[in-house]
Formats: sequence, C-alpha cells, structure tokens
Amino acid sequence: MKVMVGRPGTWSGLLLRTGQCASAAASMGVMLSALGFPNYTAFCFLIASMGLQALWSLGLACLDVFAIKMKRDLHNPMLVSLFVVGDWVTATLSLAAACSSAGVTILFARDQPFCGEVSQLSCGKYEISIVLAFITWLLVALSSLITFWLLASA
Repeated sequence: MKVMVGRPGTWSGLLLRTGQCASAAASMGVMLSALGFPNYTAFCFLIASMGLQALWSLGLACLDVFAIKMKRDLHNPMLVSLFVVGDWVTATLSLAAACSSAGVTILFARDQPFCGEVSQLSCGKYEISIVLAFITWLLVALSSLITFWLLASA
C-alpha cells in the first residue's frame, strides 16, 4: 500500500481522527447546552449523528495509538475496507444531520423572525454547533478519501 499522509496507524492519521472526535464532541456539547433543542428533530438527529461520529473516531484513534505504540501495520486490505465503509456511513450521516440542522436554523434566523421573537431559542449556539458539524464532516470526508485511495492502490 502507498505511503500517504493521514493513513491509519500513523501520527497524521491519529491527528485526523482526534480532530474528528474533538469537533464532533464540541458540536454535540454546544447543541446540548442550547435552550430548546429537544423540540426539533433535526437538532436531535445532529446530536445522535455527532455522538456516533465521536465514538467511531475515538475507536479508530485508539487503534492508531495501538498501532503506533506497537509498531503494527494497519494496511490489511480487509481492515482498510472496513475503515472506508465506516467512514462513508458516518460521513453520510454527519452531512445529512448538518444540512438538516442548517436548514432549520436558516428558517429560524432568516425566513421567519423566530430568533428575535422567541427567547427560548439559542440561535447562536445552533449556528456554532452546525459549523462544528460541517468541520467534522470535512475531516471525515478527508479520511474517507485517503482510506479509499489506499484500498484502491492495494
């Protein structure tokens, strides 16, 4: 398999997975601290999606730490294909949750004057959480492309 930046079992791969986990956890934390989020399905979906993403990324980060510490190679085609499928699934869920939450937030902030009139809505926190969710998706998409490239070059 090719030597690439961000591949599983390397320091750059660990950094990528740590970034995914941190941004997903931050997105989830900001949304949980916002008032009124349980009333909207899109925001609950964002929390569930970011929770799954954080767990997936944390698990792969732990695997990267193990591989680095034990000097193991994680470039088994079967293992890399598992990474690709897992990244595709979590990336799709993350993008869907971020887009649906962004749509609801745009409705509240721009289309209807809910953010100015309803004091129970934390529109600023919603927006921060959604930006963090999109950052998470970008990092997952990057690692998905890297692992897919590794799988294709095997």
